[in-house]
Amino acid sequence: MYSELENLYAACFPDKKQKWTANDFADLKKSGCDIIASQNSFIVWRTIADEAEIISIGVAPIARRTGTASALMQIMEHDAKQNGVKTIFLEVDELNIPAISLYQKCGFTNAGIRPHYYDNGHNAIIMKKDI
Repeated sequence: MYSELENLYAACFPDKKQKWTANDFADLKKSGCDIIASQNSFIVWRTIADEAEIISIGVAPIARRTGTASALMQIMEHDAKQNGVKTIFLEVDELNIPAISLYQKCGFTNAGIRPHYYDNGHNAIIMKKDI
């Protein structure tokens, strides 16, 4: 399973220099993260107390703009709510307009900024959603 996730990650993020490996996914799972994956998409998140953090979501180019990401977000939110989560948050690159649009469509709002958060020097927008 983790080898497939490694390949999927590479397909979802071909421009990233630092790719997640099968071992990275295994370590995330061992650390308590939840992972939902399909042939063309995945979402990784962790729950701490009554908050959940979306660590990464990826959709292969062939499956983009088909509602896949929204469906993953809904499944993740349902699972989180069943486990007592009250707030979901995430960080997104300020220039990643498609992702920001997705999160806004899913009900997330801006909650702050982490300056120069990413390796490329871009700020991270912190977004959250109360559920």
